[in-house]
Amino acid sequence: MPHSHPQPLDRTNALRRVRHLLPGAMALASVAGFVNSVVLGFFHTPVSHMTGAVSHLGIDLATGHPKDVLASLSIVVGFLAGAVVAGLLVGALRLIPGRSYGIALMAEGGLLMTASALLATGHRIGLPVVAMACGLQNAMASSYCGLVIRTTHVTGTVTDIGVMLGHWLRHRQIDWWKLRFLSLLAFSFGAGGYGGALAGFRFGTISIAVTAAVVTVAGGTFWFLHHRGIVDLLQDAGVAPPRTGSFPVLPGEPRR
Repeated sequence: MPHSHPQPLDRTNALRRVRHLLPGAMALASVAGFVNSVVLGFFHTPVSHMTGAVSHLGIDLATGHPKDVLASLSIVVGFLAGAVVAGLLVGALRLIPGRSYGIALMAEGGLLMTASALLATGHRIGLPVVAMACGLQNAMASSYCGLVIRTTHVTGTVTDIGVMLGHWLRHRQIDWWKLRFLSLLAFSFGAGGYGGALAGFRFGTISIAVTAAVVTVAGGTFWFLHHRGIVDLLQDAGVAPPRTGSFPVLPGEPRR
């Protein structure tokens, strides 16, 4: 049912809900790490984040290789298109009940399966397709009590971990549950990358089909449970997250 007047969640409730959010976030991070590692092993270009892809594009432009320019550009455009699809399907930056997360996951699974088949048969058009799947997944990122969750890259995650540790070294209070959450997210991406490297070396790009099946089943299960009224995602849109001491209250800033 829609929540027309959401109420702020207390710290205890937030900690309880994050236990349900963590397994899914870790699974998605593992999928992205797996897929990115497989593609890197064969095509030497990342697809789960755009920093490396844009750098490749700059290098290709400088060296004057039109085919490589088109390949790098297609990856960036594919990732962007995936984010657009997520915006159309999910349409929210925060976890809100009733959003089509299950449909988005099934769409991602379909894209990964298509990319796996294309890459396994030597069609490089599979690169922008797999990038589109990663863009779709990354754009499903949500805000949870002020914590930004990204599952296809770890740059922001490592940055947030470093900021928290810096505050801790300055004897400021930090949210240890956030630190554990982000650390496990980074670990999951790395573990997925390790598994992707092993699978890629042994089975080739067709191994991406495994992650496609996992994501599709997860999306279908989520869709079914949501429509059965079992899934109750945390809604914090329009509600100030509880202040938990990660950052001091600035002078003149209203206390919550």
